[in-house]
Amino acid sequence: MRVTVFVLVAGLGAILTAQQRPAAVPSPRIYVFENGYIKGLSVKLFNFAPDEIAQPNLVNISYLVVHPKGTLQFDAGAVADSQFTAGGGPVVAGIMSADRPLLPQLAAAGYRPSEVTYFAMSHYHSDHTANANAFAGATWIVQKAERDWMFADTPQGIVQPASYSALRNAKTRVLDNEDLDVFGDGTVRVISTPGHTPGHQVVFVRLARRGPVILAGDLYHYPEEITTGRIPTFEFSADQSRASRAKVLELMKQTRAELWIEHDIATHERLPKAPAFVE
Repeated sequence: MRVTVFVLVAGLGAILTAQQRPAAVPSPRIYVFENGYIKGLSVKLFNFAPDEIAQPNLVNISYLVVHPKGTLQFDAGAVADSQFTAGGGPVVAGIMSADRPLLPQLAAAGYRPSEVTYFAMSHYHSDHTANANAFAGATWIVQKAERDWMFADTPQGIVQPASYSALRNAKTRVLDNEDLDVFGDGTVRVISTPGHTPGHQVVFVRLARRGPVILAGDLYHYPEEITTGRIPTFEFSADQSRASRAKVLELMKQTRAELWIEHDIATHERLPKAPAFVE
């Protein structure tokens, strides 16, 4: 394991040494990172019959939002970089798998974890937290209800507390079911959307060319949830999820924002991956 970590860190250094630091950006942009797949999960968990879902497999994604005043990393993947061996190749962990570690993708975009200004997660489920500890040097943006749940004596749900343990002592902006204008100009907003977990949140980004987008986390897992109104069986609060979905759909109506469902394969097949970006 020590050799693996050394090789990954050395690789990151080589990538960053070989290229110039990114120039300051004139407006927000989003880098999309590939973090593998979830395959074999029963769609019955989402209150669907098998023939009702066009694509049952799920993709794992994380994002770096780059703003003229700083950066925001949103989510941290499902498979920890430390699980990849020096020889490379895919990692399979139960129903989750990944072909590429996260941090070299971040480096290819020109950034080290230590250079990330803000870190936020949609929620604390383990398919979003694998590399969270790498961003403990950033200011962590989290809802109070979520943080309390994460650091309870016995956290409940699909959770790997060791993957985010370093956040306990990170510089933290704690929100109490609040939205946050991250850079103060309305272009990047963390929006409270509880229900899937006690403090689930999404990110709104106003892009100059593409227009507004919403990074939806697990507000939805499948597009079919939008058209049917179905709620997964494992929500913390189905009623809160419905209210949060209504809040985001109203925001989409007001701003004409795109919704990027974080686990939806079709959505992300159409998006360029880092080191390319969307602006």
